[in-house]
Amino acid sequence: MMIKMDFEKIDNYQWKVPKEGEMRVPGIFFGSKEIVEDVSKDEKVIEQIKNVAKLPGIQKAAMAMPDAHRGYGFPIGGVAAFDSEQGGIISAGAVGYDISCGVRALKTGLKKDIVRENIEELAETLYNMVPAGLGSKGEIKLNISQMDEVLIKGAEWAVEKGYGTKEDLEYIEENGRMENTDPKTVSKKAKERQKKEMGTLGSGNHYLELQKVTKIHDKGKAKILGIEKNDVMIMIHCGSRALGHQVATEYTEKMKQSSRKHNIKLPDRELAAAPINSDTGQKYIKAMNSAINLAAANRQVITGLTRRAFDQVLPEAKLKTMYEINHNTCKKEEHMLNGEKKELYVHRKGATRSFGPESKILPKKYMKIGQPVLIGGTMGTASYILTGTKKAMEKSFGSTCHGAGRKMSRTKAKKEYWGQDVVKRLKNNKNIIIKAHSMSGAAEEAPGAYKDINKVAESVEKAGISRRVAKVEPMAVIKG
Repeated sequence: MMIKMDFEKIDNYQWKVPKEGEMRVPGIFFGSKEIVEDVSKDEKVIEQIKNVAKLPGIQKAAMAMPDAHRGYGFPIGGVAAFDSEQGGIISAGAVGYDISCGVRALKTGLKKDIVRENIEELAETLYNMVPAGLGSKGEIKLNISQMDEVLIKGAEWAVEKGYGTKEDLEYIEENGRMENTDPKTVSKKAKERQKKEMGTLGSGNHYLELQKVTKIHDKGKAKILGIEKNDVMIMIHCGSRALGHQVATEYTEKMKQSSRKHNIKLPDRELAAAPINSDTGQKYIKAMNSAINLAAANRQVITGLTRRAFDQVLPEAKLKTMYEINHNTCKKEEHMLNGEKKELYVHRKGATRSFGPESKILPKKYMKIGQPVLIGGTMGTASYILTGTKKAMEKSFGSTCHGAGRKMSRTKAKKEYWGQDVVKRLKNNKNIIIKAHSMSGAAEEAPGAYKDINKVAESVEKAGISRRVAKVEPMAVIKG
């Protein structure tokens, strides 16, 4: 059965883009019929899935999640794994410009009623405490040698500087520190751009959000995660800021040269790539890992600032890290493929890990339930806490979606919505406080500019690649 364009039905939540022409593997899309029909309206997304399937060394399929939409070369919401022994490549465009953009979820130990009583003061304190917005600068000023230390140590560096605890590190992917880094692979320009931006949210779709748990889907898993209905939580969504963007910019250009040097036929110049084992490929991996560490440190600093804000307004709160995930990465992982364990380089752009139970990467506390997964919505809509599955390991290289996914470009959203109106309506209709540094940014992130997060979360569950544990809804949002 064909839907539109190029999708063939595998089952109700899995669809194939058949292999054709120079495609080395098929495309696979996870999502409901309604979502896949919506994606089909944008020919560019289909084209990008097909282009990824043409890259050397790609394994199994070029995958797209329910939140997929067009990106730079590689669709946002895309997953692709490459085998270095089969001439596999690594692509800066397939990782993305905001390297290791990610989400940290904090438990507060408080119920919604006491927070609601103090919500105005708390939102204002967080707004003043956590710098946000384009080019925002934090209280930390770093020289180059200090920046190098951050790139090596990651979140550990922030904990050593008093912005967190060792317990925080236990609940971050890779414990907040990637190995195989080298600050020398990150340019001086990238470091200069970043030295005043540590501990800042930035702009775009980044946020700090106070949330209430409105529904528990799985009581057993929720108990292990330590959450109940009416609990107040916090999600911090941001990435590697200016440094990550500069790393992506510079290595995209280097990879264009590497593609020519190694005779890599590119279906799209935006998918510029280098062989994994080449000098450029290895240097990019070290620079990317360094940026991942910086992003983890950045979220750790913001966690420390958030605790300071609560200490001022609600000192009885006990902020603990539930988990932190990241997307926009390429990680070396072992996966079963055709009955054989293989070492693969898995690109996840606007997608996140969804590793199943007993995975070695998990904290001991979560070994039985699988990796916590955080799917963020936009201001005014829900977000979801899920867990990874064994099926995700089999179907999607242990991957799932990272958010709702845009259905409207930022430019179109600004034409469609007026920032002040968005903020006012959310306050009047949903009692959600929005503290935005830019009304233009508020318009870009209007709830109507995104897909229905509830349908996206349902899709990944029905596809079997993650399972819903809890639904959370915003009380106050700090935006860039």
